[in-house]
Amino acid sequence: MAHNPLSDDDPAATPAACVEKRLLDSLDQLYETYEPSVERWVRRLAGPGAEVEDLVHDVFLVALRRKNEFRGDAKISTWLFRITELIVRKRRFRRRLHGFLGLAFRDNATALAPSSPTPLEEMERRQQCALLYAALDRLPEKYRTPVIMFDIDGRPAQEVASLLGIKPNAVWVRVHRARARLLDELSPDGKKTSNED
Repeated sequence: MAHNPLSDDDPAATPAACVEKRLLDSLDQLYETYEPSVERWVRRLAGPGAEVEDLVHDVFLVALRRKNEFRGDAKISTWLFRITELIVRKRRFRRRLHGFLGLAFRDNATALAPSSPTPLEEMERRQQCALLYAALDRLPEKYRTPVIMFDIDGRPAQEVASLLGIKPNAVWVRVHRARARLLDELSPDGKKTSNED
């Protein structure tokens, strides 16, 4: 069986420099071994037009941050796939939400001279904002506030949890439920699949 690059049970690696070097070597090995698979997963999950390279790097950054959470219950490829799936899902949701709000290019507004929208475009943007906030207003407050703070305001989950006085896991649950309800409400076919409070 191959040596697990994330394993910390090597007794010879007790000095801090050795531990750091082994960690960097294992991360290099992890990247070299799994980058093609992660890139393939990203391309398939995210679809055309995705920023594949950015998403791949995000996967490995999360893997680096969460390396201590890998318990070895599953294969590394399974762990990386789950990270990839969550990152792609989050990016797709944000892209849809920002596109819906007309904010997809807000960050580039200072770099590019904004063209003034036509009256029709301005009216459509206002209607989209009104629809989004009407859907947000129909959410129970315990879902509405976390999704606004996390997805629209861009605050980290830890900060949202601290501000609301709840645990970070509760933030993730509430944001997930709010997203599902919003997507139901804002879907083009107008179907609602979740009406419970």
